[in-house]
Amino acid sequence: MVIGPTASGKTTLVNALNEEDKPIRKTQNLIYGKNTIDVPGAYIENTWMYKYLISAMQDASHVLILVDQSKPAEVYSPGFAKVFRCPVIGVITKADVMPGNEAKCIQQLKEIGAADPYFKISVKQGVGISALKEYLFNQKAR
Repeated sequence: MVIGPTASGKTTLVNALNEEDKPIRKTQNLIYGKNTIDVPGAYIENTWMYKYLISAMQDASHVLILVDQSKPAEVYSPGFAKVFRCPVIGVITKADVMPGNEAKCIQQLKEIGAADPYFKISVKQGVGISALKEYLFNQKAR
């Protein structure tokens, strides 16, 4: 399950994880893919929707919490990751943009409760995707 604020790179990452090239479009629905559940940003930006996130997590083997390095807005509650029963993975998206924000992103992931390792990715530059896939899919096979 991939969660993050609006325009943080969720669908782009989902396309990379599913090895697809679907168009990016705003939707208010969960989208189930081959390997992913793409969660609209509204689910994280509106705390009253957390119950739907928790419910959808029942189908997930991992939760990827995204923080956008180009604009690291603080949208998650402290300790947010603790509501999930499966492993929570911190992902810093758009790692090629605004490198000065990396420390802030890592601090946010720590406050959210996502444990190391943190994956720094740039789908546009092809950075970090293979490491994330290896981590996810090798973990899944165990």
